[in-house]
Amino acid sequence: MPDMEKQPFDFMGLRKIASVLSIVLVVVSIALLGVRGLNLGMDFTGGTSVELEYAEAPSLDGIRNTLTEAGYEQFAVQNFGADTTVLIRMAEAGNDELALEVAGVLAADGADLELVSSEFVGSQVGEELKEDSGLGLLIALAVVLIYVGMRFQFKFGIASVIPLAHDVIIVLGVFALFQWTFDLTVLAALLAVIGYSLNDTIVVADRIRENFRKMRVGEAWDIINQSIHETITRTINTSGTTLVVLLALYFLGGEAINNFALALIIGVVVGTYSSIYVSANMLMVMGVTREDLMVPAKEGTGEEEEEQPPEWLNRM
Repeated sequence: MPDMEKQPFDFMGLRKIASVLSIVLVVVSIALLGVRGLNLGMDFTGGTSVELEYAEAPSLDGIRNTLTEAGYEQFAVQNFGADTTVLIRMAEAGNDELALEVAGVLAADGADLELVSSEFVGSQVGEELKEDSGLGLLIALAVVLIYVGMRFQFKFGIASVIPLAHDVIIVLGVFALFQWTFDLTVLAALLAVIGYSLNDTIVVADRIRENFRKMRVGEAWDIINQSIHETITRTINTSGTTLVVLLALYFLGGEAINNFALALIIGVVVGTYSSIYVSANMLMVMGVTREDLMVPAKEGTGEEEEEQPPEWLNRM
């Protein structure tokens, strides 16, 4: 049995401070979403995208200045896949002449370019995307609650979903604070954050369940603390290596995926914190006990029956 007296750090000793921090962050994030709102990209608001291919890599700042001088407003310019390919997103309604006008304005400066394509996203489509994306996030959280509740115990299901909602709200709050563009790539990042945070939370939850059954002495506080101590190295190593990749994507991946990488970076940091403190804290609040996790004894014996989860769960 692990020696709890040798724990180098009392994680649960900071749970009240962590609770206050989480509540403040969530409340502030919700307030920012209500007051400032999200800076929705063209995917949600509608608009026109124009893809241009240059003979030589152009200056994006020069393109922005040229469009501004020509009277265009509310546009974004970024490389798209290669230094010579430029994607211009404009809030203006699409028409057959807009893409040709933009290409003509930029070509007037002597640039050698070719219009590759132009697409228009209507406001009705954008409104449907907003509704569907919100519904998708809610369904993802509901599925997590059902799965974890069946795989572990209902209290663990609640303690897994609350951190996921906590992570998503904080990421959205940061985007509302800095008014970074929220588009479909950021939505995809939010779903990835849910998956990442869930994986980390389940690792900690599995060790908590194991220790509740293995350690016959000690209060819930001590057992949860010991479980976090045993998994903290794995958590830090996983988060650290993930952040290295995400930082590389942010600095080297180009403007097209900057917000995607930013959302994931924030989500990984907050998700690591929530898997340690928010999830474990919820278990303490709900009063998880050893009896909640013990397997019923076989009939006619005093021995505990080995837990056999449904076969379909083992395949997941």
